[in-house]
Amino acid sequence: MASISIGDLHQFHRTDREVFSCLVVKLMRNPTESLLVMALWMSLEDIGYPNIIVNMTGLSDAMVNALATEAVSCLKCLEGNTHGIPLVSVLPLTTIIVHREISLHMFNQKRFTAVSGIRSFLNNVCARIFTDILELVLGRTSQIIPNVPLVIPGFPHPLFGSLTIMPNKPIGNDISEEKLWGWIPSDDVSMDDKTLFLTFSRGFPVTKEEVIELFSVILGFRVETINMGTATSPSSEQPLYATMVLDSVTTVDQILGGKHVSKFRINGKHIWARKYERRE
Repeated sequence: MASISIGDLHQFHRTDREVFSCLVVKLMRNPTESLLVMALWMSLEDIGYPNIIVNMTGLSDAMVNALATEAVSCLKCLEGNTHGIPLVSVLPLTTIIVHREISLHMFNQKRFTAVSGIRSFLNNVCARIFTDILELVLGRTSQIIPNVPLVIPGFPHPLFGSLTIMPNKPIGNDISEEKLWGWIPSDDVSMDDKTLFLTFSRGFPVTKEEVIELFSVILGFRVETINMGTATSPSSEQPLYATMVLDSVTTVDQILGGKHVSKFRINGKHIWARKYERRE
């Protein structure tokens, strides 16, 4: 099976590397933050905002810096809550670049889809194409040890998880052309990414059938599985919670609608939905 050389990979991502180098070498921006910025731009390109990075190649360093600052505001929106989003949240420079309005509200409404996409590009693209640039930048403040992952300050990230970048790793030795070029972000979506945590009111028992009726029949969402929680006590038959696995992260965002908790009602009984978070 054919393999990819580092040179071929770098050539294919030449423009991405030029912009990333501008961020961390010329503009001396934070490398961790810049990795996330690049992953965010790549994920936007993947969902229908083409040529964002290519359109930056002819811009001044000051303009690239300003665009990166707008991207950081998007990352902060994803990391925080909705209370800090201004009523007018359009990103003016990014809107010009993509030729379509783009705003913080869009990121808030599609929070989990955006997080999943950024995490996927971070691990599958950024971790492979920026290694030498990161070695140069990080080598100024820390020692680079062969065969030991680079220490990227801020990772594991509270929102985007872990990131493993090996120094001078020969791409061709461990990854095939099919896996590298045939990869799509949806391949990385885990069961937890597509799961909601549902809670019910004590004294108003909700059945699995009612959950299915609400979300599948009435609201029209595609539900894969529902796991009802255990009863609250041996004498009670009422579960107070359930987990619901959906068909995609996009559906999670559609149900939550940009809220931390969304409230629903069926047969006079309330159901609260929020994103499932696994607890070790």
